[in-house]
Amino acid sequence: MTSDGAYADVRPSAPAGTMTLPARYYCDPAVFEREGERIHRAMWNAACPVDDLREPGDYRLVEIAGDCLVVVRGEDGRIRAHHNVCRHRGTRMVEAESGCLPGSIQCPYHAWTYGLDGQLRRAPHMDRVEGFSVEDYPLASAACDEWGGIVFVRVADEGPGLLEQLGPAAPRLEPWGIGDLRSAHTERYDLKANWKLVVQNFSECLHCPVIHPQLQRLSHYLSGENYPVTPGAVGSAMDMADGVETMSTDGRLVGEMLPGLPEAGRRRVGYDILLPNVMLCLHPDYVVRYLMRPLAVDRTTIRCDWLFSEEAVSRHGFDPGRAVVFWHTTNLQDWRVSELAQQGIASSAYRPGPYSNREDQLWQIDQLILERLGEA
Repeated sequence: MTSDGAYADVRPSAPAGTMTLPARYYCDPAVFEREGERIHRAMWNAACPVDDLREPGDYRLVEIAGDCLVVVRGEDGRIRAHHNVCRHRGTRMVEAESGCLPGSIQCPYHAWTYGLDGQLRRAPHMDRVEGFSVEDYPLASAACDEWGGIVFVRVADEGPGLLEQLGPAAPRLEPWGIGDLRSAHTERYDLKANWKLVVQNFSECLHCPVIHPQLQRLSHYLSGENYPVTPGAVGSAMDMADGVETMSTDGRLVGEMLPGLPEAGRRRVGYDILLPNVMLCLHPDYVVRYLMRPLAVDRTTIRCDWLFSEEAVSRHGFDPGRAVVFWHTTNLQDWRVSELAQQGIASSAYRPGPYSNREDQLWQIDQLILERLGEA
C-alpha cells in the first residue's frame, strides 16, 4: 500500500514474454486424457467430504479420469477406495451415486460378492474350477487418506504421500481447523468449461472490479499477496477493507470467529488451491470449500460447501444465508466468465495472449501443468 492509502500495482513479474497456453490445452480431448493419467490419477485427488461417510457401509461413487471408485466406510471404521469393477467379467457393480451398502458389494451380473474391505467372499459356480481361490481376487483398490475433513484417493500405484503433496499448504491452513468444521449449506454446479480455467480464475482478482462489484467493495483487488507456488498447492491472501469483518452481503460476521486464527488471519481472506481439485476460501468465521470434478475437456462439476464451527451451526436460529448469497452470487459470476473463456478459446481466432505482472501465479500454474505432462 502506498503512502496515500492506495494499493500499488506492483508485483514481481513472470519472465518477459510469458503467454497463455495454446487452445489445445483447453479444447483437445487427447490433452485432457493425458492430464487424467499424469495429473488426476497420479496425484492425490479429493474424493468427497469425510462427513459423507459417517456409518459403516456409507459410500460415494467418484469418477477420476475415467475410473469409477467406490469410496466406502468399512465395518472396521476405515475408509477405502475400491475400483467399481467386478473381478469376474469386469461388470460395474454399484450404480447409485451414493447410499449405504448392506455389509457387502455384490455384482449384479453373476453375484460375486465382496466385503466392504474389498475381499472376495463368494463366487458362485467357481467351486469346481481347479486352483481357484477367493483370496486371489480382491477388488482392485486405490490409495486412500484423509486431511482437513476430506477423503483423498490416489489411483496410481506409486507416488508421494498426501502430506508430501500438500507441502507447506497443510501447516499454513491448520489455524482454520477445517477438519472440525461442519457444512451448513451445499450447492452443486455444472460448468461448460475446462477445469484449468476454473483454477486460473480462482488465482487472480484482476477481474474483480468488472465481474464482482460486491466483492470489490469488501476487499480491494490489488491488496494482499501470493504464497510461493509448490507442485501441490497455490495460494494467496487479500486484505479486507476497513470496517469489514468477513465476506458476506453486509460485511459482518456470519459465524463464530474461528478460535485458532492469528491476528492477521482475522483481517484477511485466503484463497488456496490444493491441486488438482480443491479450492478453499478462508474467512475469519467460515470456510467455503470447492471440490472440482473434471468430466470432459469442456465440462467440470463443482460441489461447494459453506463450513462453520460446530458452535455456530448448533446455535439456535443460525442462518448462513448472508455468506451463502454472497458466494453463490460470486460463483455464478465466475462460472459465467469461465464458460465465456472456454467458448472464446475454442474459436479459430484464438491465439495465446500476454500475461501481465499481476498474473505471474497463473503462468506458474501453467508451468506445473506442462511439467506434469512432460511438455515444460
